Amino acid sequence: MTKVTELGYVTLGVSDLSAWDAFATTILGLEVTQGETADVRYLRMDYWHHRIKLVNDGTDDLLAMGLRLAGTLELAAMVQRLQAAGVDVRVGSQAEAQARQVLEVAFVTDPNGYAVELFQGPLVQYNLPFHPGRRMHGRFQTAGGGLGHMMLGRRADFAAIHAFYTLLGFTGGIEYRLPLPMLPEPVELMFLNCNDRQHSLAFGPPGEKAINHLMMEVERFEDVGLAGDIVAHAGVPVIIQPGSHANDQMYSFYFKNPSGFMNEIGWGGRQPTGQSEYYQGDAFGHAPVMSNMKGFMVPA
Repeated sequence: MTKVTELGYVTLGVSDLSAWDAFATTILGLEVTQGETADVRYLRMDYWHHRIKLVNDGTDDLLAMGLRLAGTLELAAMVQRLQAAGVDVRVGSQAEAQARQVLEVAFVTDPNGYAVELFQGPLVQYNLPFHPGRRMHGRFQTAGGGLGHMMLGRRADFAAIHAFYTLLGFTGGIEYRLPLPMLPEPVELMFLNCNDRQHSLAFGPPGEKAINHLMMEVERFEDVGLAGDIVAHAGVPVIIQPGSHANDQMYSFYFKNPSGFMNEIGWGGRQPTGQSEYYQGDAFGHAPVMSNMKGFMVPA
């Protein structure tokens, strides 16, 4: 079945480009390139033209997610499938595709109201090797898994979200039921995968922003520790302390970015098992820093 192959890119609205320039390079280790105007930046983490686009519009939140299809036939088949299911989808113009540095793009909105850009043919700049913004032991892990994963606050019920993303070829479901002392019922979290990464998208309780966190995986364990040292030295607020997840078995930690949501740096994630199971907590660690938790739900 034709399916999405990866979370290819995200577009973020921000209110402080200069803060993001510094954060992206010195904290995350990304390469920053100038956009078409002074209000646009592109962030690179591999050979792609970009994996993250920053737009200075003041929203400090997700503007769109780019989900990749393998090629032109696959994109056309996906558009037909969505139309047959009664989903409103619009095929983008050549100019709209070029503005996203892809060959073709189509636009759809998920049940939460989030903008989804289905695309094929990203610009891969093999003549311009990725140059990290700071020292790294290795590189970012994108082959086979795409940009990383993203958790969003759900604004629709899980059934509607699951049905929509199943049309796109995602699999998965509820993987956590977290008992929290302040709530009468466990908090449920949904995780969806489309490739070798255990999950590319996740949905949890709504927060102050649409996006809860954006995870990037590194090839070397040492780069998680190095990022931790850099975050501490820079005084960046840590939201979730280092630990290991139960579902993707990623060792990671979470910290706050200039737009007020979280970035996660992780290492060692496993592939999807292909079978459903759920957890009530993580393997170890990941204790929240309560003084920094305002506006956040504890992610998994």
